[in-house]
Amino acid sequence: QVQLVESGGGLVQAGGSLRLSCTASGRTFTMGWFRQPPGKEREFVSAISRSGGSTYYADSVKGRFTISRDNAKNAGYLQMNSLKPEDTAVYYCAASGGGPYNWAPSYGNWGQGIQVTVSS
Repeated sequence: QVQLVESGGGLVQAGGSLRLSCTASGRTFTMGWFRQPPGKEREFVSAISRSGGSTYYADSVKGRFTISRDNAKNAGYLQMNSLKPEDTAVYYCAASGGGPYNWAPSYGNWGQGIQVTVSS
């Protein structure tokens, strides 16, 4: 089992930026970010292949968020720009063993989640 730990969350004003980091205890393949807004179900945000050559985004964050990874550090990142109040959620890093990149059951390893709050 790979352990994942997120960092970098917090409170930011609308229009601001945050960078989330995810540190893994070992090698990972596809890495993904999901989020769970207050009172809503967990939703896909972004994913990146092991090589970094393929990236995927939810329509709601496309053009504002950028996913990246550093395999030498077993780390993944989510740069979030132009944040909106509707981006407020607990953000989860996940590592996949295979399956559709935007489907939560594809991911067998999850971080504990980190709060991102965007004030208006």
